[in-house]
This record gives sequence, structure tokens and C-alpha cells, in this order.
Amino acid sequence: MVNQLGVRRKILIVEDEPINRKMLENVVKDSYEVIFATDGLKTIETIREYSDEISLILLDLMMPDMDGLEVLEFMRSDNVLKKIPVIVCTTEKDSEVKCFKLGAVDFISKPFQHPTVMRARIDRAIELREGRGLIRATQNDALTGLLTHDFFMEYSHFRDIHYKNSGMDAIVININKFHLINELQGRRAGDDVLIKIAHSIKKIAKNKGGIAGRGGADEFLLYIPSGSDPDSLLKEIGEGLEYILNNSRVYLRMGVYRNVNMDLTVEHRFDKARVACNSIRGNYNIQLAVYDDDMHKKEALDERLINDMQSGIRNRQFKIYYQPKYAIQGERDSLYSAEALVRWEHPELGLLRPNQFIPLFEDNGLIHKLDHYVWDEVSKQVGEWMVKYDIKIPVSVNVSRVDIGAPNLDEEIFTVVQNNWISPGMLNLEITESAYTENSEQIISVVNKLRERGFAIEMDDFGTGYSSLNMITSIPIDVLKLDMQFVKNIHEGNKDMKMVELMLDIARSLKVKVVAEGVETQEQYDLLKNAGCDIIQGYYFSMPCVTEDFEKLIQNENDELSKEINEVLDNLDC
Repeated sequence: MVNQLGVRRKILIVEDEPINRKMLENVVKDSYEVIFATDGLKTIETIREYSDEISLILLDLMMPDMDGLEVLEFMRSDNVLKKIPVIVCTTEKDSEVKCFKLGAVDFISKPFQHPTVMRARIDRAIELREGRGLIRATQNDALTGLLTHDFFMEYSHFRDIHYKNSGMDAIVININKFHLINELQGRRAGDDVLIKIAHSIKKIAKNKGGIAGRGGADEFLLYIPSGSDPDSLLKEIGEGLEYILNNSRVYLRMGVYRNVNMDLTVEHRFDKARVACNSIRGNYNIQLAVYDDDMHKKEALDERLINDMQSGIRNRQFKIYYQPKYAIQGERDSLYSAEALVRWEHPELGLLRPNQFIPLFEDNGLIHKLDHYVWDEVSKQVGEWMVKYDIKIPVSVNVSRVDIGAPNLDEEIFTVVQNNWISPGMLNLEITESAYTENSEQIISVVNKLRERGFAIEMDDFGTGYSSLNMITSIPIDVLKLDMQFVKNIHEGNKDMKMVELMLDIARSLKVKVVAEGVETQEQYDLLKNAGCDIIQGYYFSMPCVTEDFEKLIQNENDELSKEINEVLDNLDC
């Protein structure tokens, strides 16, 4: 009996009695390759050595050194070994229930009778085991005709059995800003691009003796024998794509994990290729990355940060820093609000900046827990400032694209501010421009609910993508935040300044305020003030502050307000 790749399946017979061992061999030897073990310890060694090849184990319970129940317990504790089906062969009928609880799939009583029935039960157990992986998965992606993700992973596993001694490369291909193709050129054009890429990698897989699959929306997978030149592969895959989009360029990126470690699961091998691919996400000058030691170290660090995140929240290791925003269109620059920025004071790794953990948590969904923690900490602090200084300083907090998908988000954040005795107007919600492109209908629905609750919505990083210009008139927002990339290069009359002026005009037509981020110099301040920018944020006024230092800014603002009030009173007396 062979599997989908034509490889003869292997059965491990575990039996210390020679006669019983021979009888079992006779039942299966015409269709299966047979290997043997005569005691428990030898069984464990054999399973470890052939775990990727064994299709089924016929297991005797009564053996020297280690009995069959102990073998079952050992297999159940291992995530790989527990997937191998085991049929128990024994005279101990009382052990049947215990064996099933330990993971056995069937039970054959000794003395052996009806070999035809035994063979049918063995065949059925193997078919069911493989069916869980291959039959359950739809084999081909409807759009591209490539193997679906699940089937690709299962198929790659069986391929490894057949080509165990040949080196393999795991490759992930992705498209930078694919959503913009759908938005600007239409979904049909986006589908045509995917189909063209699929055709190219299918051809490569066929020529190289490998496998091609679709990993997700715009992610493709290649599993081919080692030795190919990645640059040549990338060139072949990208050939002709610009003609589909009327000479607009498609920016591909490729991550390669060379000569994969066969001891890793197929999924883990492609995780490493994906790490390489994502390391150049958004970089239009570099299209190829190969997994290396530096990435391995980063992967290990990421895994540690993920594992430490819960204890970090529980032990309040995440600290909130506040960067002030100043209104600059009045007679004096006045403290208007602040943005909350989080840092991680890790007990062993030291102070970690947001870019070291925020993207990681966004990718794996943990960001929602961290965001909720920040919402609560900030709300608590704002309430304390209101009591201590008798002043209202709204603070902006991040709402990630992961948060947008959370059920009843408006109720969740509203409950946070209620529990801390502040109004929704004291907690402004920042949603990045890129989040609006993921699912515009859902975003609009969630934002409308939040605004109905009384929250002000800020579009963060405005201007970093074309989508905001197309969607801005339909999205309900209260504040636009100009990305610092536009601000840092502004000079009188240059292109960057003209772009900023254009964005300010858009904001005025929508009757929303504008915050300019990253303001550092007097020239930038003067240009923005003269252009009519409402609020600025950046090192020109202050770097992000710990709570104690930000309170000094609040006290300074209170002192200025007191002076103004006293001047008014003095004038009245006159």
C-alpha cells in the first residue's frame, strides 16, 4: 500500500514473541514495509528514528524493560509522535479502555484470528490518519490552481519521506502593498497578478522537482531542491507582471530558508522563510532576504518576548511615556494634549522601545491585550491629573487594526473610561492610516460607534498611502496627524512643503484639526505655523516624558494660565 507520492508505507511491529511477530508480519508484508522492535526501550528508539516514516504501530502490551502502556504514555507526551496511529495487540481485554484513553486507535485480541479482518482494520486506521490531513484539506486554491496552504504542508511532509536525503529550500514570496493594486487598478487586475505569479511558480516547481502552493491572500510558497539561484527565481516570477497593470511595477519580495533543517516541522521551516520575507517588508530597494544567524537570533528574541508579555503586563513592566502636543495658533503656544507611548522595562533585557515589540504583537494578535492595558493606565492617569491640577489634558492612545476586529470594541473602551471616572472626550483614539485600507466598511462602522460614545478619532500617519486620499471624505474623523516623514524635509517652497500645504487644505475643507508629528527645528515650527497647522508634536517642545516630567509641563501650563487670569483681573481693576 502506497501513499499519495507512491511511497510504500511503513508499519512498526512491536512484539517480543517470535511466533506472534511472524503472524503479524504475514498479515501486512505484501502491502507494507515492516520494521520490528522486541521491547519497550527499543520501540522508543525506533519510533524516534523513523517518526516521519511510520504509518502505523502494532503494539504488544506485555514486554520487558518498558510495557506497551508506558510506550503509549511516552507517545502521548510528544506532539509529533502522538499523531502516529497505534493498534494494541494483547490478551489483556481489561486494558482496552485504558489504551484508548492513552491514544490507541484500535484493539486486536490475542490469539490472532481472522487475518483478513485484521488487515482491513489496519488499512482503515492508516486511511483515517492520513485523511485527517489530506482529505480534509481542499487540494487546490480556486483562483490560482495551486495547492492550498494546508494541503501544501501535508504534501511537503510526505515528499520529505521520499526525498529524505536531498537538501531542500523553503521559499516565501509576497507582494508589497498588494491592497493598493486592488484599490487603484481593481480586484480583477489584482487577481490577474496572483494568477500570473501562480503560473510562474508552478512552472518553477515542475522544472525543479518541487511543490508550489498559495499560503494566503498574496503569499506564495515554494519547496524545491537546494541549489537554485534565488535572484533568478525572483526575476522569473516577476517577468511580465508590469504589462498586467499598464506598466505599473509590482514589487515582489522573497524570503529563502536554504537547505532546511529536516528535524523541524514543515510549518516551522516556512516560518523561517517568512521571517526573512517580512524582514524586507516595505523596502522597495531590496527584494530578497535569506534566513541567517541574525534572523535566528531575532526569532529567538521574538519568541521570548511573546512568552514574557503576559507577565510583563501582570507585573506592570510596560511603562507609559507622554509626549506633549502644543496648540500654536494662539497668542502663545499652549499645552493642548499628549500622546501615550509605551516602553517595556524588561527585568533582564532592559528598556525596550516600541519598534522592538509592537510590530511583533500586532502580527500575532497579542497587541489587543497590551492596548487594553495602555487604555486603562492612561485613563487612570488622566483622572489623577484632573484631580491634582484641576486641568483637562486629553491623551491619545493607539487603536490597532487588530483592535478594530475585536467584538464590541466601543463598549470595551467606554467601560475602561467609565471605570476610571473620566469622560470619553479625555481619551482620543488614534487609528493608523494603513488600518483604514484593510476593511474600510468595518472601520467606518467601528469608528461611528466610537464617536457616538463621545471619543475623538485621530487618523495617524496620514499621507503614507494613497488610500487615505481616496477614502478621507467618507471616513468619520476628528483629527489628521501628518506623518513625520513629510515634516522632516520641509523647507520654504520645496515639494515636501507643498505636499504639507495640500494636506492642510484637505483638512480645512473637512473641518478637522491637524497635528504635525516629528517637529524638531525652529524652521519647521515657523513654516507649519504660517501654513495654518493647528497643533505640533515633537522634540521642538519635548521628547516623550515619564509621568513626573510631564507633570512639570502641566504645572507650567497652569502657571501660564494663572498669569493670564491675573492680568485680566488687573485690567478689570484698572
